[in-house]
Parts: sequence; structure tokens; C-alpha cells
Amino acid sequence: MSSTVTVAPSRPTIRTTQIRGDLDGLRGLAIALVVVYHVWFGRVSGGVDVFLVLSGFFLGGRLLRQAAGDQPDESWPRAVARIARRLLPALVVVLAASAVLTVLVQPQTRWEEFADQALASQFYWQNWYLADSANDYTRAGEGVSPLQHIWSMSVQGQFFVGVLTLAAVIALVTRLVGAARHRRAVLVGVLSVLTVLSFWYALVTHQLDQSHAYYDTFARAWELLAGMLAAAVLPVLRCPRWLRVVAAVVGLGAILACGVLLDGAAEFPGPWALVPVGATILLILSGTREPPAPNRLLATAPLVTLGTMAYSLYLWHWPLLIFWLAHTDRDGVGVSEGVAIIALSLVLAYLTTRLVENPLRVGSKDRAAHRLPTGPRYGAVALGGVVALLAVALVVSSLAWRGHVEGIRANGVELQTLSSRDYPGARALLENSRVPRLPMRPSVLEATDDLPATTIDGCITDFASVEVIRCVYGDASAARTIALAGGSHSEHWITALDIVGRSHGFRVVTYLKMGCPLSTDDDPRIAGSEDPYPLCKVWVRDAMDALTVDRPDYVFTTTTRPHPNGPGDRVPDSYLGIWDELSIQQIPILGLRDTPWMFRDGVLFAPVDCLADGGDPETCGLPRSEMLAERNPTLEHADRYPLLSVLDLSDAVCRPDVCRAVEGNVLVYHDAHHLSATYVRTLVDELARQLAEATGWW
Repeated sequence: MSSTVTVAPSRPTIRTTQIRGDLDGLRGLAIALVVVYHVWFGRVSGGVDVFLVLSGFFLGGRLLRQAAGDQPDESWPRAVARIARRLLPALVVVLAASAVLTVLVQPQTRWEEFADQALASQFYWQNWYLADSANDYTRAGEGVSPLQHIWSMSVQGQFFVGVLTLAAVIALVTRLVGAARHRRAVLVGVLSVLTVLSFWYALVTHQLDQSHAYYDTFARAWELLAGMLAAAVLPVLRCPRWLRVVAAVVGLGAILACGVLLDGAAEFPGPWALVPVGATILLILSGTREPPAPNRLLATAPLVTLGTMAYSLYLWHWPLLIFWLAHTDRDGVGVSEGVAIIALSLVLAYLTTRLVENPLRVGSKDRAAHRLPTGPRYGAVALGGVVALLAVALVVSSLAWRGHVEGIRANGVELQTLSSRDYPGARALLENSRVPRLPMRPSVLEATDDLPATTIDGCITDFASVEVIRCVYGDASAARTIALAGGSHSEHWITALDIVGRSHGFRVVTYLKMGCPLSTDDDPRIAGSEDPYPLCKVWVRDAMDALTVDRPDYVFTTTTRPHPNGPGDRVPDSYLGIWDELSIQQIPILGLRDTPWMFRDGVLFAPVDCLADGGDPETCGLPRSEMLAERNPTLEHADRYPLLSVLDLSDAVCRPDVCRAVEGNVLVYHDAHHLSATYVRTLVDELARQLAEATGWW
């Protein structure tokens, strides 16, 4: 008789992973740096890059253990659900609180932008939303968003889903071809290739358009991938203790010094991002087997505790800071205010971690594996239901407000045919016209879309391009030509020039680039932000070459800028170099004094926001003496340039003592320094009069 031996089915060996208290503490140090630098210094600390590397390390460790058979495989839906439980609840709570604060603190002009960003944040698209708007000069006057920091959460969410999908595909393919035992090696190989490609992409896009690359998932992926590769290297790494001590000291020192020595907002994700990324990897690799002193320091209780709250603290601190600045109408906080903001952020982060994150973090099937109580979890179910309702409410309210605003703007076509009797605009100043009591147009919700035709038609080069775009307005069949050249402050006059051109028989050809006046400046800067703008220099050279070839009858451009130290305005020396070049080419210039910029205490502000917040045309304006010199500075150079005709419409924008937000029932500015298209239409007669004197064409 034969005996039967029953063999129990084999199960994957589950290895207990080493608990790295030093990495929890590193997360705590990173969030501390992020918060302190944001609150008091307005700089990028490098802490977010530390988070990205650590996120990649922990995800990579899990996937590599699964690939090696050291941990049971997890289905793609379950893995995504686990990440969603980890990330979404706290995010939804902070978004809901921010929505309430937006309604209470911010003017209605900010609500639409918040609604758009809330939707983008909730669906993990915020980084791409910010990347697209980074080069949108029509938003240059907007305040900083309370949700801007969620870009990094969106990058991580997209990366997690992408890598989980990649790992699932590799697992399937290796099983199908009978190479399951090589699955880990294949995964590491693919991750290595992707790391190199992402880093190369980051270098290229950083040079082409750094402001867009900063938020680009593909340009940031190498930082998370580097963390995943560190997880692959760690088990096989053998280093002498002295080398691990050096690595830990260098890594910790680099992280502490990063925010002081590097301007991350301008330098990342380019090669300088290697500093926080490399430093984090050094600390990861140095902390195994008898961790050196820097790692033991990171593993101390205060930093570890802070690390457990890092996610919620990151979510809370930024909106609290931005809403406080909006409430106080300032651009910075003092020591006591900053301490209060940080303290409140810590309290809210603790409560969110304890009451929202932890109860919902682990699914019912995983609770036994995590040694958590099993059985009915009615409290967690109820909490999950509340979070889901908040998420739905956010989506519905955001879409409803956007629909409301779009409905109002649908009537914006009326702005082009407003009655000159009811809405005299500039004529109220120039002709002392009677102004009836009527609602201002464009309204505060219409102002954002009251833009020049060149913006709508795509006839202005954006920040990231150097193409010279020529578009024709006015009388396209006319023989006489005025070239409208320069930045957006030249551009907003197209509304009036188009009308005058059609009435008096001349073409208007555009040579425009966002934020780029005609200048010979070797180091141009973006107005308002003072960020380097090297592509402006390239475009100006190309535009000047085009003007030399095209030889228009006149070049219409601005001649002044706000004085950098205030008050008043001036002619930058770099403008004179352009006038010299045009004079050599015998091309006459129609030099227009620039529109007054709305600087209050050295900071740009949008009168439309002030009006939406309950202000009036007077209080939402500024004294003329702060914005304009008593005499047009261009006149000081008129004798040197006989081909320069000086135009000045300041008296059609400002009163003798004040530049108000509204004149003749028409909103003057649609943002902080660009005239509304509706107001420019009321300047047609005065511009035509000055052009007639300058050109003699009619």
C-alpha cells in the first residue's frame, strides 16, 4: 500500500523590511525647511525634492520586493486604491477649508481661479494647470494661489499611477515569456533607462522654458526614479563605515544649505536639483547597519513625529499663509505672525493626521497584516462618506461658479457697442462729459476677458517662444503701415489702432512678445517678477531685423517704464539703443508714454480686485504723482532723435491728481497694469488726434 504525502501550497516568503526612523525624520526635516522658507523667506528650500526622492524610494522598495517574490503581489486596482486612501482624504479636507476661506477672504475676482485650481488639484492635474498658466501674461497681476503648492502632489499621483501600470505590465510580460525570475532585473533596467531619459528631458526643457519645466511631470520624474533606484541599490550596497559617515554628513549639510545657496524656483528641475536629490540618496544609503550620527540625529523623536505629519502639514501651511497675506493685504509676515501661522498649521496637521489620514489609510483586507483591529469599522465608513460628500460638493460648486461666470461673460459682446453717452470712459476726462449713474463696465467678472484682439488671435509671441509673429489689423489693403512693436504695453493699444487704421487708411502690423519691450538690455527681466528673460533678448534682435527688412512708415512703441525706485516713470537707457538703431535705418518712431502701473508700496495690485472687495474708484486708484513724473521723461531725449514723435495719453487715463480705477463708468485696467480693451476704445479720438499731428496723414 502506498502512502500519500500532502504538501501544503507554497507561499511567498514575506521579509520584514527595516524600519527607517531616520527617513521619517528626514521627512520631518524636509517639511520644516519647506514651511520656514515659505513663511519667512519666500524661497524654495529643496524640501519638496527630498519628498519626491523619498516617495520614489518607498514605492520602489515595495515594487522591487514584489518583483523578487519577497512580498505578495498586489493587484493594480488595489495598489491604486491604497494610494488614493493615503492621499485623497487629507487633500479633500484642505481643499474644502480653502474653498470656505476663499469665499470669506478673497474678492469674487479670485473665485473662478480657485474653482479651476480646486478641480485641477482634486483630479491631480494641478501641475499641468500651473505649467500652462506660467506663460500666460494675462494672469501676471494675479495673486499667488492658495493651492499652488499642490503641484507636487499632482506630480506624485501621476507618477505613482504610471509606475504601478509599468510594473504590472512588466510582471505580465515576464510571466508570459517564462522569465518571471528575471522580473526584478527587468524592472530595474527599465527604471534606469527612464531615469536617464527624464533627466535629459529636464535639462533640455529647463533651458527652453524653466517656468513650464518646473511643473512638468516628465521633467520631475527622474527625482522619484532616483529614489526607486536607491531602493534597488540599497540591499546589495557594501560600504565601509567611514564612507557612510562622510556621505551622511555631506547629505545632511547639503539639505540644510540648499535653500540658502540655491534659488530653486529658478534653478530646478535642472542640474542644480541634483543637490537635494543627491543629498537625499546619500542619507538613504548611509543609514543602514549601525547608522552614523547624522542618521541617528534624524531618527530622534521630534523629527520622526514631525515626519508622520509631513503630508498634512505640507497641505495646510501654504493656504493659511496665503489667506493671511490676502486678509492683511501684505506680501510678507513678521516673526510673530509667522510663528502663529506655523503653530496653527501644526495643530491642523495633527488633527488631520489623527482624525482623517490614519483611520482611512488602511483598507479592511490589510488591517490584519498591519496588526490593526478587524471587524466592523462604522466610524471609518462614516468618515469616508463625509470625505466623499466633500469631494462631490467641491466639484459641483466649482463647476457651478465657473458656469455662472461664463454666463456673465457671454454678454461681453455688448462691451464693443456701449453707448458713448452712458459710458464715455476717457471722454469724461478729455471733454468733461456728463457721466450718468450706471454700473461699471466691464464688470469685475467680465474684466479678465476684456483683452486686446492680438491676445485672442494668438498674435503675440508667448514667453517660451522667439518667433516673430506678424498679424495685420487696420486697413489691410492700405499702402501706409504702422508697426506695433514691443511687449504687452504696446499690445493693448491695438484696440484703438485697429479702429483708427480702418478709419484713416493705414495698416497696423504687429511685432509683439509678452513682457518684452524693445530694448538692448543684455539681461532682460520679466516685469513684475524680475525673473531672468533671456529669450526676450533673442526675440528683440529678430524683431529688429524684421523691422529693418519690412521698413514700415512708423514704429509705434512705448518709451517709458515705471521708475524702479519710484515714484514716477523714466526712459530706460536700453530703450535709447533701439531708437539709435531705428534712426540709423531712417525709420520714424511713434513713441508713446507707457501706461501708469499700479504699484502700491512697491507691489503690483489689481484695481479690479480692490473694487470687488468693496473699494471705490478713488480708493482703488493711486495718486498720479506716485505713478507718473510731472513731465514726460521722453521729452528730455526728443531733440536727440528728430525721427521720434512723442505721444502721451496720460491725461486721458489719469486726472491731474489721481489715477482712478474707473472713469466714465468704464473700468480702466483689466489687471494691475494693462488697460481694458473697453477703455482703450474710448481713447480712439484722442489717439487719432495725436497720430494726425505726428504723421500728417489726415
